[in-house]
Amino acid sequence: MATTDIKQHFKEQLEAFRQILGEAYVFTDEESLNNYAHDETENLHFLPDIVVKPRTAEELSEVMKICNMQKIPVTPRGAGTGLSGGALPHLGGVLVSFERMNSYDIDERNLQVTTEPGVITEVLQNAVKEKGLFYPPDPSSRGSCFIGGNIAENSGGPKAVKYGVVKDYVLNLQVVLPTGEIIWTGANVLKNSTGYNLTQLMVGSEGTLGLVTKIVLKLLPHPKFDLLMLVPFTNLEKAGEAVSAIFRAGFTPSALELVEIDALKIVSSFVDSTAVPVSDDIAAHLIIEVDGNHMDTLMAEMEAIAELLVNYDCGEVFFADDAQQKAELWKLRRRVAEAVKLAGYTIEEDTVVPRAELPALIKGVKELGKEYNFQAVCYGHAGDGNLHVRIKKEGSIFSLNNPEVIPALKALFALVKKLGGTISGEHGIGLIQKEYMDIVFDKTQLEIMRGIKKTFDPNNILNSGKIFD
Repeated sequence: MATTDIKQHFKEQLEAFRQILGEAYVFTDEESLNNYAHDETENLHFLPDIVVKPRTAEELSEVMKICNMQKIPVTPRGAGTGLSGGALPHLGGVLVSFERMNSYDIDERNLQVTTEPGVITEVLQNAVKEKGLFYPPDPSSRGSCFIGGNIAENSGGPKAVKYGVVKDYVLNLQVVLPTGEIIWTGANVLKNSTGYNLTQLMVGSEGTLGLVTKIVLKLLPHPKFDLLMLVPFTNLEKAGEAVSAIFRAGFTPSALELVEIDALKIVSSFVDSTAVPVSDDIAAHLIIEVDGNHMDTLMAEMEAIAELLVNYDCGEVFFADDAQQKAELWKLRRRVAEAVKLAGYTIEEDTVVPRAELPALIKGVKELGKEYNFQAVCYGHAGDGNLHVRIKKEGSIFSLNNPEVIPALKALFALVKKLGGTISGEHGIGLIQKEYMDIVFDKTQLEIMRGIKKTFDPNNILNSGKIFD
């Protein structure tokens, strides 16, 4: 719809939104609409009709009342770093940007922080660190993603292996419901057995049940020390076996990441780094971090882990000696997705299996590549069984809307299900995975989910068509 047509079609609503938010925070111009028409999901592009930027829950409540009454589709959006199309306005309508809701308040006495959804994750982490406190969830996009988006997707990141994911830190949420009511879902306490757990129901619901406007997070004391080592393996499956062995031996690293050699070559070239030696006899590297408050204990742990890994055909272990070397290694790991995407591996799957099944998943991915004629690189959070699989096919535009892709992805997800896993560990379902939900859920389970959606959103206006049609 052209901009002039939009203004005419939504004339009454536009005037109401401007009265509520102020004219400066309601947008219908082409440039603004295009800015919010895409995220980091492959090549999808959907224009909203209107973009609004509320500052308070009360403003958003008034907007939602109008949209609910008029049955106008509403899409919530954080920073646009998602990989499943969850923030894309594929039905047009109103897009709600949370970028103005960006304040926070740290409660040092109770080890908590109350934050609005538009705060950048790394900004919050740095702010609490200055107080000697720690908010562990650290997705690769932490330098740009919003806390609100992390809530929507139940984000994880490298430190999830020891510290858990976002849901493990959320105590309470202020939520604007699709009908416009404002509620708190719980209480600012560490234990709560009072009724149904609405807080945890909201976390990971991908903005389909309500719009989160305040978040109460628990914090931890910040660990004083961390050590990092890089371990090369000549066999990819052996690297996967080593992951489970580390935990069976009684160690819990603060991070345990796997990057196979093809991905490492691509990202090393992309960021012009020689921090990690690459050679044809190496199949993969594990990045292993431990943290805590006693350096002697950490040193002993690292030495014991290194000794254990000799049994899995590892090469020479590299210990990061200082903060600069650690930062260089983490920069490589965090930019892998960006680098391999630009190298043509346009489709990323977010598979997760029980940790001990990683070798079978890795082997299965490579076999499926041969069967369906695609190339794959694997990397990700090996410590919690969450393996990101990026695929491409030479001489073909191997995109999500290419019919060649669907059988390959169905086979991949059937393998994941067989291994006791599921199709998304932290990226969510959004638009791109919903047609595969019946691989991991039966009809009864899906109907229960649809019933929950209908209870919260009777007119089906909020992020409609995400997770399931």
